[in-house]
Amino acid sequence: MKLYDELVARGLIAQVTNEEEIREMIDNGKATFYIGFDCTADSLTAGHFMALTLMKRLQMAGNKPIALIGGGTTLIGDPSGRTDMRKMLTKEDIDHNAKCFQRQMERFIEFGEGKAQMVNNADWLLNLNYVDLLREVGACFSVNNMLRAECYKQRMEKGLSFLEFNYMIMQSYDFYHLFQHYGCNMQFGGNDQWSNMLGGTELIRKKLGKDAHCMTITLLTDSQGNKMGKTAGNAVWLDPNKTSPFEFYQYWRNVDDADVMKCIRLLTFLPLEQISEMDAWKDAKINQAKEILAYELTKMVHGEEEAEKAQAAARALFTGGGENADMPTTQIPADKLTEGQMGILNLMVACGLASSNKEARRLVEQGGVFVNDEKVSAASFAVTEEMLKEGVKIRKGKKVFHKAVLA
Repeated sequence: MKLYDELVARGLIAQVTNEEEIREMIDNGKATFYIGFDCTADSLTAGHFMALTLMKRLQMAGNKPIALIGGGTTLIGDPSGRTDMRKMLTKEDIDHNAKCFQRQMERFIEFGEGKAQMVNNADWLLNLNYVDLLREVGACFSVNNMLRAECYKQRMEKGLSFLEFNYMIMQSYDFYHLFQHYGCNMQFGGNDQWSNMLGGTELIRKKLGKDAHCMTITLLTDSQGNKMGKTAGNAVWLDPNKTSPFEFYQYWRNVDDADVMKCIRLLTFLPLEQISEMDAWKDAKINQAKEILAYELTKMVHGEEEAEKAQAAARALFTGGGENADMPTTQIPADKLTEGQMGILNLMVACGLASSNKEARRLVEQGGVFVNDEKVSAASFAVTEEMLKEGVKIRKGKKVFHKAVLA
């Protein structure tokens, strides 16, 4: 099976322009393509997996990836998929986040001369003269068409700032610049980016002629990517200091039964023939499929040794031997205790199991919190200093485990 057909079979492709030309270029290693990453945090998340694994697949077939760090566009903020305006970051924050992204991407993509490139759109966007940009680029965009774009529609009721309204023009200019200066002929992105990405294709053709060979592909709907990247309202990070390898493994081990085969097909490098055989798995075999998914992705991000440790720890918890498992642990300073104890609500917040005492109280009242395998029956429950010295195992729901120990 040729690569493009494999991408389709894995369910990766959502929308494309001129499919036959795209197929020919990808299958023959002729694509120089980019995917953009705005630097809104100091770590990539599990939601970036589709983009990262796609870049790896394409590079393995001889195509050249460009990882575009959005040092410039992050200053504006993408309104796509948002009901409110993004937090404004400083240039220093963005530069720091970009360096963190690069370190994580290097686990997936091979950078170097003749291989993948990493570029930062701050290098060209921040030097643009506003009036020149309006004359050169703004004249190519219809405001009527822009307002019909899905990425803006959902913001019109609450208000769309003029700052964010410019995001489509900035993203389109990226493709125009990369096409001219880096030989980039293809762009990939989430399906929610379709309008922004078409803007880049149209800009190139308006400025350089209709025969300019530039193509656009969007991946599986971004809502699925967001679903993959979050659990209980919190992001699942690729940085082990933010999401431990065990927590990362557990996230994938606990995906919904209905999603496990979809995730295996989209994100792993297992052969499609093997995946097709797994499609028929049911009942207990579904748990085996989840283990395979969790192991493969943890190995990809954190290495084989960490994947083995995470799998062993998860199995120990499942079989009741979790007391010594390598579960995520939070050290509680002694000065956080009051009269030799700490309330369960404060403890859950300290361990990152709840974002606030209010949320922790709700979880307790719903019967979803256990300490050392005993259900916590009241929000007034507290653990003692002696318990913390021994190590306290906290379980949230059926599948989230954490240990608290005295620092």
